Amino acid sequence: MQPGEFVAVALTDDGVVVASATGTVVHTGSDMLPVLRQLDDAGARLVWWSARELAGPLSTAGWRPRACWDLAAVSRLLHGGSGALPSAPNAAADDMLDFDAAGHDDRSAARAREVAIEQLESLQSLPDPRATPGDVPLAVLTAYAESAAAVLAVELERTGLPVEVDAMAALLRPVIGERPVDEGHAAAIRKTRDDAVRRLFPHSDYVDLRNPAQVREMLARIGLDVPDTRSWRLEPHADTSPPVRALLAWRKAERLATTYGWTWLDRDVGADGRLRGVWHAAEGAGRMTASAGLHNMPVELRSAVRAKPGWVFVRADLGQIEPRVLAAVSGDAALAEAARQDDMYAPVASALRCDRPTAKVAVLAAMYGATSGPAANALRDMDRAYPTAMAYLRAAEDAGRFGRDLRTYGGRLLRLSRVVEESKYPPSSWGRFARNAVVQGAAAELFKAWAATVRAGLTASGGGEIVLCLHDELLVHAPAETAGDVADLVRASLAQTARWWAAGSGVRFVADIAVGESWADAH
Repeated sequence: MQPGEFVAVALTDDGVVVASATGTVVHTGSDMLPVLRQLDDAGARLVWWSARELAGPLSTAGWRPRACWDLAAVSRLLHGGSGALPSAPNAAADDMLDFDAAGHDDRSAARAREVAIEQLESLQSLPDPRATPGDVPLAVLTAYAESAAAVLAVELERTGLPVEVDAMAALLRPVIGERPVDEGHAAAIRKTRDDAVRRLFPHSDYVDLRNPAQVREMLARIGLDVPDTRSWRLEPHADTSPPVRALLAWRKAERLATTYGWTWLDRDVGADGRLRGVWHAAEGAGRMTASAGLHNMPVELRSAVRAKPGWVFVRADLGQIEPRVLAAVSGDAALAEAARQDDMYAPVASALRCDRPTAKVAVLAAMYGATSGPAANALRDMDRAYPTAMAYLRAAEDAGRFGRDLRTYGGRLLRLSRVVEESKYPPSSWGRFARNAVVQGAAAELFKAWAATVRAGLTASGGGEIVLCLHDELLVHAPAETAGDVADLVRASLAQTARWWAAGSGVRFVADIAVGESWADAH
């Protein structure tokens, strides 16, 4: 067997089916792990239909496969979509949809290998957008990373995020009240919270604070006429208006009570003190997502996310990731020059002849399709200073407006022709979506490639486990004595990933790395 050779595996009730270039072999017996470990140790790239059906059960035995090819994940990359199984109208995907996940045989393993080779050929035919293409096309390297991310998603579900339940309860109680003993008690607690706000507004005893129209009328009674009741619109009035300040505090408590309250704590945190949700390796433009509030946990609760005794968290956050990614994917030499600095907004401010805060807003506005606001003049100067990057963004926006399919830098298909045609939203909305998706999607690909590299290093050293992938932030749970080594691994993994991901661009990627006993401490 050659290193990197595609070897398809499928589980049956009696054993494991292995399909390689030399044929198909059925290994019988209940203990299949030694066979798979042997293939993994020999350098095979293990092919399976979906990580959830094979890597999931096996990961409970502590096995972390090193090199894999996840057919479902690669199909999503090639053909768009974010479902658990491929949805693209092509022969390979149709075969996968017909695949019977309940009972594999040697034909399914052999077919899996065939589909993997077909996918590989399709990826190899895509253009390599890097300034300095390598021997392995970027789309193929992205497929490797997406496959690893699919396994990581299953491992994250199994591992969970360490939470100290008593500490979390202590944070929740002052804001949302005591744990209710029944629904009547819960209703009384909600009414007490509501009444604390309503009594500050005249004639508002029966206002439903969860009804925006009624809240708007309530605000009008104190002379505040607003077109809507969004928090960002009310926040400027909080310093001078105690009723508005109370309303905003109520909203914060309501969110905690409904999303992160006692029900959440009882339902999603296991007896072992681990918060678990369902992870997806690629949603929308390609970001990893999770349920159970893992991706939106308020900062106020993060001090209760605590490492187990003798362990710590190593937290790494990619710095200014989207503008640095824009510099790499667009090939804008001037923006790449700015991205060589620790703080790339300082040279951007100089180029735009404005202060740093305005420069930051202008860059973000360019990526999100904004054309007005406080940074409007600086945004217009972006065309002068960074014409290549702006042209790249406008081309993406045009594709979105006119429903033309796009591929991200790493090769993910954004099926704009389908969504624009079927959407109730105006073409301008899809233009803004596409403008940001080509940057956000590429950033997600870089992040997952980095996370996969960190995962491989942790597997080799046995020095810890990834417990959270939050947009651009990676959280590693590690023994305290290995924290320094893990921090070095995380930093080196970013440099290693960036070398091939942004080869020839000259863009520098940076990460803020910290160590602490809680998630809050590691900031």
